[in-house]
Amino acid sequence: MVPVLVTGFGVGLSLIVAIGAQNAYVLRQGVRAEHVLPIVAICALSDALLILAGISGIGAVVERAPVALTVFRWAGAAFLVGYGLLAARRAFGTQSLAAGAGTAGSTLRTAVLTVLAMTWLNPHVYLDTVLLLGSIANTHGGSGRWSFGAGAALASVVWFTALGYGARLLGRVFARPAAWRVLDALIALTMVTIGVSLVLET
Repeated sequence: MVPVLVTGFGVGLSLIVAIGAQNAYVLRQGVRAEHVLPIVAICALSDALLILAGISGIGAVVERAPVALTVFRWAGAAFLVGYGLLAARRAFGTQSLAAGAGTAGSTLRTAVLTVLAMTWLNPHVYLDTVLLLGSIANTHGGSGRWSFGAGAALASVVWFTALGYGARLLGRVFARPAAWRVLDALIALTMVTIGVSLVLET
């Protein structure tokens, strides 16, 4: 089952690595060294639960629930655009930001709620992680599908751990307020673009 696990790892990684709201948020928190462990854990655990749901056949239910996906689409769009506007305000503000542990930042509760919203309000996560990964996993038969799912879940753990903790290597770059403004501007652009694209989807 090792080849199937490796296949699951590759497919899972290819879906997770794409630039998105969740990755942008994990990157920002990683650079700030702020609540990294719970954020990484939530992202990885959420992916594992979604993959498990897809393998268990819930993907078929998702496929037949366009109304639910529409609700997630609009709620997710509103949240992402709102967060994007806040990032834009930071980007064009005058407040000095630093990556050091002594800087003021979001509370653990705020960080957890934010990453949960970015994960579970995204309709693409149900289409990609639940439906697509679940469908591919089930082509590998009874025991093979669980090996595939384990590989995909492992890819999530590896990616978010690398992104969250690897971001600290950029600490010197983000010691300058100008670098933070550029990052927040890119995050704002990413969030708003994704939010608007969710509304425009048919």
